[in-house]
Amino acid sequence: MQRLLGAHMSIAGGYYKAVDAAAALGMTTVQLFTKNNNQWRAKPLSDEDIRLFREALDRTGVQQPCAHDSYLINLASPDDALWNKSIDVFEEELRRAEALGLCGVVMHPGACLDSGEEAGLNRIVAGLDVCCERTQGFQTGIWLEITAGQGSNLGYRFEHLAYVIEHVKEPERCGVCLDTCHLLAAGYPLGTDEEYESTVQQLDATVGLHRVRAMHLNDSKKPLGSRVDRHEHIGEGFVGLEPFRRILNDPRLKHLPMYLETKKEQRDGEEMDAVNLRTLRGLIADGNGKQAAGGVKAESRKRKAVKKK
Repeated sequence: MQRLLGAHMSIAGGYYKAVDAAAALGMTTVQLFTKNNNQWRAKPLSDEDIRLFREALDRTGVQQPCAHDSYLINLASPDDALWNKSIDVFEEELRRAEALGLCGVVMHPGACLDSGEEAGLNRIVAGLDVCCERTQGFQTGIWLEITAGQGSNLGYRFEHLAYVIEHVKEPERCGVCLDTCHLLAAGYPLGTDEEYESTVQQLDATVGLHRVRAMHLNDSKKPLGSRVDRHEHIGEGFVGLEPFRRILNDPRLKHLPMYLETKKEQRDGEEMDAVNLRTLRGLIADGNGKQAAGGVKAESRKRKAVKKK
């Protein structure tokens, strides 16, 4: 089975360009924004946008594309004006994703501010119910992302995600997106085999592994339990390489699309997306349990040498 590894790519110049850029770097899946993520309003999606995007998927073989919703959306807000605006914009995100044929829209559950976690979770449930009612029959999934838990952001506990899914009127439309940086920052350890398995078992006992739809593969600039969301390149942060090896070789997760959200930059003239993907692929064992030729050790030595310059 082809492993679905990709990254969040820019839609500048056209939605199809995100697909082409992903394919050019050897990615097999892609994540994108369906609109400017820092603006409420969005330019209408044209038939030409849709046609070119779908043709790019067919041409490149990139599979299971998804979207990430706008950072402005807050379905947990106690402010009615912001809550209603968030509902309208998230509905629009779902409509655009459905038109493009995306598998899901990853969403941060929201920040409860001073209203309290229970009130915030119930606002999320109510907001999603409105969005689902307005988008009956859509195939695009709603993927709740585990968060680092900065400030009053909800979703940093598996129980938060489970509560929302259990209480919405259409739970079948909801799934979960795991993020390795967020997991660590939220306090879920991944460092040893025992810690990793304990975290997976907690996830299964609350949300259910069958609810996991995708993963974000990011290292973390901050340590376990920091509640701070700062992404780092693979193997260069507090997550470390071993947890990624476990994830990539866990048969329970092999079918999931996995997306990088690490910083867009070059190192020695090479895109870091390509470097991070090579590192991840080097962690995947072959049928005999051996890692790819050259492995991660060579890549790790190369990175250390570059950093010393």
